[in-house]
Amino acid sequence: MKIVIIHGQSHKGSTYHIARILAEKIGGEISEFFLPRDFGEFCCGCTRCFVESETKCPHYDKLATITQTIDEADVIILASPVYVYHATGAMKAFLDHYGYRWMVHRPEEKMFEKQGVCISTAAGGGMKSTNKDMSYSLFFWGVAKIYKFGLGVAAIDWSKVSEKKKQKIKRETDSIAKRICRHKGCVKPGLKTKGYFWLMHLMQKSGWNEADMRYWREKGWTGKARPWKKSRKGE
Repeated sequence: MKIVIIHGQSHKGSTYHIARILAEKIGGEISEFFLPRDFGEFCCGCTRCFVESETKCPHYDKLATITQTIDEADVIILASPVYVYHATGAMKAFLDHYGYRWMVHRPEEKMFEKQGVCISTAAGGGMKSTNKDMSYSLFFWGVAKIYKFGLGVAAIDWSKVSEKKKQKIKRETDSIAKRICRHKGCVKPGLKTKGYFWLMHLMQKSGWNEADMRYWREKGWTGKARPWKKSRKGE
C-alpha cells in the first residue's frame, strides 16, 4: 500500500514516532511531509478555488506535490500534537487549502476508496478536539474509513515517554494497522458519508456555484452515478 503522512510539525516528537510506527506496521511505500517546512502558506481567503478553479489558488503550485501524493495514497495519516487543545496552526493552514475538495464543493473521487488516520498526542489533554479538527477534513473529503488515536503521553520528549505508554501505543497501532490491512482494496464509505453525499447531489442540481455544479454534472453525480460505484469497465 501507499501511505502518506502529513506531520503538523517539523520536529520529531511523540506524534511523529507514533505515525511512523503505524505506517511501518501497515507496510508499503511511505511518503512524509512536515509542516510548515514542506508547506507553510496561509489561505488568503480569495475564494477563487471555490468560484473558479483550485488552479487559481496562489499556492496551488507549491501544494501540487503533496496533493498528488495524497491522491496516489491508499492511506492518509494526519498527525498533529495538541496546541492549545487543537491541531497545530500549520496543520490548520494546510487543511484550509483543501476546502474546495469538501463534498459541498468538488470532492476528489479517489477519496471515497481511501482510509485515513488521525493521530494526536499531548503532555496532558486535548487529543479528542485535535483529532476532530483533522477528521472533519477527512470526512468531508469523502475518505471512506477513518480511524483516530489520541494519547496523553505525559512527556514533552519521545525519550521520556514511559514504557507503559509505549506498550499502549504498540497495542493500539497493532489494532489499527490490522484493520487497515484487512480493508485493503475493499473499503467503502459508510452510511453517514453516503447520506451527506446524497444531500449534496440534490443541492448541486440547482446550487449556487456554477463551478461546482459543472463538476458534479460532468461526473454524472447529479444523476445516479456515485464515486464509489465503478462500472465493470472500471470507469
